[in-house]
Amino acid sequence: RSCPTGVFLLDIKENELKMKPAFFSNDSCYLPPLRYPAICKLRGNAESDEYQYIIHGGKTPNNDLSNKIYIMSLISKNSKKTTFQCIEKDLGGDVPEARYGHTINIVHSQGKSISVIFGGRSYIPLAQRTTEKWNSVVDCSPSVFLVDFEFGCCTSYILPELQDGLAFHVSVARNDTIYILGGHSLQNNTRPPSLYKLKVDLPLGSPAVTCTILPGGISVSSAIVTQTSDTEFVLVGGYQSDNLKRLVCNTIVLEDSNIQIVERESPDWTPDIKHCRMWFGSDMGKGSVLLGIPGANKQLISDANYFYILRCKGEEDKEEELTAQICSQTSTEDPGDSTPFEDSEEFCFSAEANRFDVDSTDTYNEDDEEDESETGYWITCSA
Repeated sequence: RSCPTGVFLLDIKENELKMKPAFFSNDSCYLPPLRYPAICKLRGNAESDEYQYIIHGGKTPNNDLSNKIYIMSLISKNSKKTTFQCIEKDLGGDVPEARYGHTINIVHSQGKSISVIFGGRSYIPLAQRTTEKWNSVVDCSPSVFLVDFEFGCCTSYILPELQDGLAFHVSVARNDTIYILGGHSLQNNTRPPSLYKLKVDLPLGSPAVTCTILPGGISVSSAIVTQTSDTEFVLVGGYQSDNLKRLVCNTIVLEDSNIQIVERESPDWTPDIKHCRMWFGSDMGKGSVLLGIPGANKQLISDANYFYILRCKGEEDKEEELTAQICSQTSTEDPGDSTPFEDSEEFCFSAEANRFDVDSTDTYNEDDEEDESETGYWITCSA
């Protein structure tokens, strides 16, 4: 069933994946169904469970790239309908160019917060385009962008330690520090085992950004990170090369401005996952990861995707384990409506796992849905 907004709520009940369309308030702006955007959560305060979702960049349905930033907030929710508000944020200063395959994180320093954008890919400049290379992409410059949402201003920083604007890297943030791990360099087609430490200081004057190159990086792109505790994360998936998946998992521990990356026991991957050429997915919060493989890899229904749920336990758990279970057999779509897969997560999830689990006996009823023309998503033109 088609979704009027292109935004879905995902819920896993008894290993069955359910999707419900989300709605937007009448004062919301248009949010295109972006591919490969950068998404992060912005928490109101430490005591609040309410989040805003920051969305930047990505590919539009017309295969153009976006440089816009959207702020999406949950404003109402019940068993029949969940409504969000989406606002496009106007930015000034050193606005990041349109891109995809990048990351955005929130850092906190001296009682203030700011977002950090790094990496990604973009189309080659118009002056360098030819008919044959009109849609060719290049890695973005390795500039670091600080974005202040309160005042809507951007500032870029060029750091000598960053020589490459890696795309599809992993970024993990805690307090005033961001760690950038792995990524893919398009210029030389490598996945360098890089590990950078970005520290952001927010005094009363201008912010200060410093970068340190650390040892112990991992050669991987498009990996997924899920958080299992305040200081612990699990690194899952990704690629070691264009045609080689990375089946090893790692534990990442952030404490006292230090990072520790250790290999951990991998799950008992199913034969379908082991033998597929590509996979995709994203973090669903609380140590849960949703993984998918195209149906063509299973030589069954070519236009179907097969999904698995991966649940990760933290180091403090006595029985540490990773389990991979099939959670929904297929999800069909018209292959003609989607562009080919790229080195990236195909989906982006920003909600906590089971957050939308309202009623285990909930069933869909067409009469429950309101008129889609009143959601504020469509623009109606007169004759």
